[in-house]
Amino acid sequence: MENQPQRPIRGILLKCSSVTVFTVMAALVKATSDGGLGIPPGQQVFFRSFFALPVILIWLVMRGELGVGLQTFRPMGHLYRGIVGTAAMAMNFWALALLPFPEATAIGYAAPLLVVVFAAMFLGENVRLFRLGMVAMGLAGVLIVLSPQLTASDEGDDVLRTLGAVVALGGASCAALAQIFIRKLVVQERTSAIVFWFSVTSAILGLLTLPFGWIMPAPETFALLVIMGLLGGVGQILLTSSYRFADASLIAPFDYVSMILAIAIGWYVFGEAPTGIVLAGAGVVILAGILIILREHKLGLERNRQRKAMTPQG
Repeated sequence: MENQPQRPIRGILLKCSSVTVFTVMAALVKATSDGGLGIPPGQQVFFRSFFALPVILIWLVMRGELGVGLQTFRPMGHLYRGIVGTAAMAMNFWALALLPFPEATAIGYAAPLLVVVFAAMFLGENVRLFRLGMVAMGLAGVLIVLSPQLTASDEGDDVLRTLGAVVALGGASCAALAQIFIRKLVVQERTSAIVFWFSVTSAILGLLTLPFGWIMPAPETFALLVIMGLLGGVGQILLTSSYRFADASLIAPFDYVSMILAIAIGWYVFGEAPTGIVLAGAGVVILAGILIILREHKLGLERNRQRKAMTPQG
């Protein structure tokens, strides 16, 4: 069941659907942490992870993978990935409470750029000069987004936004490290196991924050938290499914649809109009990411042609 015929349009639609679901989920994170609801990040992490589990289990049953999909040969690898991934989730949730929605989204785009750097550092991957240049360009875009916070005053709101920028960048760094752990896990582990055990680990770690300020949510807030978790599970399934129908290099650029959605939601739901600096910085980061993806796609096609040329014709 892992090998599916290539259906690019279906893959793109699934990826865009996953981006939409995750962006709406992030909006619910912000809604439950702002506006007097005051749900702390650790409690949000628990709800996001715990209520994603039923969705993931149903998905595994429908695919006939419940038995083999939960098997693991590297439990410690899942634990390390879970710790780093949960830290990323918690910091991203906290940043959403401190920053305007489009700004937090834009800073999060640093994660795929940092994956390139960490892959060279920890996996020994050969990083070409072009990719390093694009990473530098993308990080310059992140600095553009961060620049208002780097020159903030000592007033309360400015301090909080500066803290939010630092937290968001920390979340992006942890998210990139989590991707490095995933790259190691996929060598031996099934995607379904990686998705399931991460949700289990992050739910447990979120629950451990119970003594540190959880609050009893009102029924409406509780419903939003449950929906947030369900959307997280659905989004993960849509994302995983998208890579079964199309090459990663084809659908990866559609991650940046989230910027359009973040601007719309930030404007119409939270009354947060993006500044010109945020839009300019986000544009630089997106351009760098797309150029890396296009370059890697071209190199992949060249490698495929070389392999075909070296294959004996029968």
